[in-house]
Amino acid sequence: MNKSCSDCLNKCEKKENFFQKKQCNKSNVFDWLSNIKSPFEYQKYDIVEVQFKNKRKEFFLNKEKIFLNKGDTVTVETKSGIGYDIGLVSLTGELVKFQIRNYTINPNTFKKIYRKSTCKEINSWKYLKRKEFTTILKAKKIAKNLNLSMKICDIEYQGDGKKAIFYYTAENRIDFRKLIKEFALYFHIRIEMRQIGYRQEAAKISGIGSCGRELCCSTWLKNFKSVTTNSARYQQLSINMEKLTGQCSKLKCCLNYELDAYLDTIKDFPDFNRKIHTEKGIAQCMKIDVFKREMWFSYVKNSNIWFRIKVKKIKEIFEKNKIAPPLEELSTSIQKKELIFKDLSI
Repeated sequence: MNKSCSDCLNKCEKKENFFQKKQCNKSNVFDWLSNIKSPFEYQKYDIVEVQFKNKRKEFFLNKEKIFLNKGDTVTVETKSGIGYDIGLVSLTGELVKFQIRNYTINPNTFKKIYRKSTCKEINSWKYLKRKEFTTILKAKKIAKNLNLSMKICDIEYQGDGKKAIFYYTAENRIDFRKLIKEFALYFHIRIEMRQIGYRQEAAKISGIGSCGRELCCSTWLKNFKSVTTNSARYQQLSINMEKLTGQCSKLKCCLNYELDAYLDTIKDFPDFNRKIHTEKGIAQCMKIDVFKREMWFSYVKNSNIWFRIKVKKIKEIFEKNKIAPPLEELSTSIQKKELIFKDLSI
């Protein structure tokens, strides 16, 4: 009988640098129920969350009632049912129920945990992780020789080394049947090609954003929502693509973080396209200040002079435009100088 050894992984991790360990432990969930005992000890929740390379997490059934703690290395069943895979226990107990709500998973499809990984399995798994770097370099050369317009960005070996997943990005559809044959002949393993988006690629590579912190996609962000330039326009940001794009060459995900707050505030603003009619001419909105609740107007014929007016005052002006003749002027005292801003707030 093979002896289970949970210290093997800890000994190997001491040889890894800090960044690699950070990559391994990212997206962890704080188990705030760990010190709370369930009143139903005989009905302990037997679903366990296991984390694999990068952020990939899956749920497994602890059918054998193995005593597991966070950080334990376990040998689990694969989706295909062929061979086994190895991962780290990231969450146990009642809190797993809350995590499952974030995913649309059928509970009947959970694979099972075989056992705690043995020293031999852990050493083999660590060897495969070190082998990934040389494998991806050779895979890129093979893809380049076949003139395929794709980028292989990451590779993940199965725990037993009988299968490998190649992650790639491509703008168009790729016929990689020849590529799979070349990979199988050279690496002598089962090959699975999995296409990912550019945001997922940035999450795997990781890095430091313009804010000085590690990328959101590589730490805590799970779902990637579409980001458009309208998100920047609603927040009155200049459309400078160099500043608005992230390391994935797409618009930054953080443009959506405060968007709902801006949209709720803008609902109380008058229509930006509506114009003020005066005897001197027509004035149009040039920009808005969401925080100070102000709007800047200028005459169409003289756009160099802007007038800052509170939202409350603008609504009164629009009401007067409906029932009365055009207003005389926006201001009775206008200095004829360019780019002079007058404060008409009351």
